[in-house]
Amino acid sequence: MKNRAVFLDRDGVINKDKNHVYKIEDVEFYRDVFLALKKIPVGFKKIIITNQAGIAKGLYAERDYNILMKWMIERFKSYKVKIDNVYFCPHHPEGVVKKYKKACRCRKPNVGMLKKAEIDFNLDLKKCWLIGDKLSDILAGKKVGCKTILVLTGQDSDNKKAFVEADFCAKNLTEAVEIINR
Repeated sequence: MKNRAVFLDRDGVINKDKNHVYKIEDVEFYRDVFLALKKIPVGFKKIIITNQAGIAKGLYAERDYNILMKWMIERFKSYKVKIDNVYFCPHHPEGVVKKYKKACRCRKPNVGMLKKAEIDFNLDLKKCWLIGDKLSDILAGKKVGCKTILVLTGQDSDNKKAFVEADFCAKNLTEAVEIINR
């Protein structure tokens, strides 16, 4: 039997998007985020998928990102929230760091991170949910058959196309999880 998951974008869904968050002191979790994550139905994997173009743009190193994510995962654990995995894309076609300057398959709205998770966790993507704050998140989810929820806490809260493409819209992560639980 295949598994189900809730895919979560990071910046704009879990924490405030302050344009390239890579330092612990810059992380500002949204209110009630830990409680909301605990309410994701039993049996659903919790997987973060995040574009991190700041790495390709030379704003911070992959090491900085890894340090931050290790800290965030520890914060989740301290609230008894298990994050099953985190997938990130360090690439950007206009990057300045040669190693990461490319048009890749993993950067949302492409589906590389979702397809990797599908294999790693034996997922039925049509029974999965994707919660994001940008059109690129919603489009990635739609391409693989996930149900999608646009949260209005991030950058595309006024993007009409994002509203049209998303299966559902929610004020925040708490409301998004309520939709999943219906």
